[in-house]
Amino acid sequence: MRVLLLLITCIPFLVFSQAKKTFKIKTVAFYNVENLFDIVNDTLIFDDERTPEGSYKWTQKRYEKKIEHVSKVLSEIGKELTKTSPDIIGLCEVENKNVLNDLVQHKNLKQNDYGIIHLDSPDERGIDVALLYKKASFLPTSFKSHRLLLFNEEGYRDYTRDQLVVNGLLDEELIFFIVNHWPSRSGGEARSKPYRRKAAELNRRIIDSIQDIEPYAKIISMGDFNDDPRDTSFKKVLKTKGKIKQLDSLSLFNPMEKLFRNGVGTLAYRDKWNLFDQFFFTSNLIDKEKDEYSFWKAGVFAPPYLKTASGRYKSYPYRTYVGTTYQGGYADHFPIYLYLIKAYK
Repeated sequence: MRVLLLLITCIPFLVFSQAKKTFKIKTVAFYNVENLFDIVNDTLIFDDERTPEGSYKWTQKRYEKKIEHVSKVLSEIGKELTKTSPDIIGLCEVENKNVLNDLVQHKNLKQNDYGIIHLDSPDERGIDVALLYKKASFLPTSFKSHRLLLFNEEGYRDYTRDQLVVNGLLDEELIFFIVNHWPSRSGGEARSKPYRRKAAELNRRIIDSIQDIEPYAKIISMGDFNDDPRDTSFKKVLKTKGKIKQLDSLSLFNPMEKLFRNGVGTLAYRDKWNLFDQFFFTSNLIDKEKDEYSFWKAGVFAPPYLKTASGRYKSYPYRTYVGTTYQGGYADHFPIYLYLIKAYK
């Protein structure tokens, strides 16, 4: 935990005084780590290509380099401000708990004592979502995965990732986290759009069910949604709002919408930037008094080493693979972060 000393006028929505105020600060991060597989062939999933004999020639050396890279990135998100790694980290495209254990035990992260919450999803490629948390900051009280049931045009089941819900105490404040990895745009945006609409409907049901039990619950949903902030899944199904002044007590606020309007993205394809990696949350996380943990700001973590240095794809995320060609980079998405702050009394 770090103490943040700021002028009140430096923080959005706090405009009542010029006096200095001291704040606790917590960092929440999310990262699509681009196929973090071990090298072992699991006969229950389609991971054959991600083995030493597979088309990606996924060797122990390459795996260890991937763990080193991902752990380095996670250790540095928010560090410029907080001097430490994030308190909460959502991940997607992880194969199993073994790779997560290797990740948190790497020297880049080990000293921060992260706990792991992971449940296997039915995704055909075997990729899952997960939540890491600093044991000194967050005490999980329960967690559950929610299955997304999808069927293709022929009526066959299309297996995809579950949505992981974790609730617990962040410095004794109850908060819920939902980690997502919605269906991809494989086959085209229009063809796959109904799948993401179904994912949004599931997310909305999860939020509603939490609020039925805890009407004032603070809920943060994060993930790679494979949709931008202005797409139907957000604006029509979840009815997210991108401006503080639009909020009421039932609204969901998406701070990434402003970033997207300003041209910020987390991945690029055919010279177009998308902001698929997002946070949105219940409006009770907007609190101008900051007496409890409240939203301060969100952003995309994109230091120079995460970007392709030259060529046609200059400034795009520096990937591990392009097709089946090994690049030795980090991931095909930039991670995102969100700061929660709370005033000391």
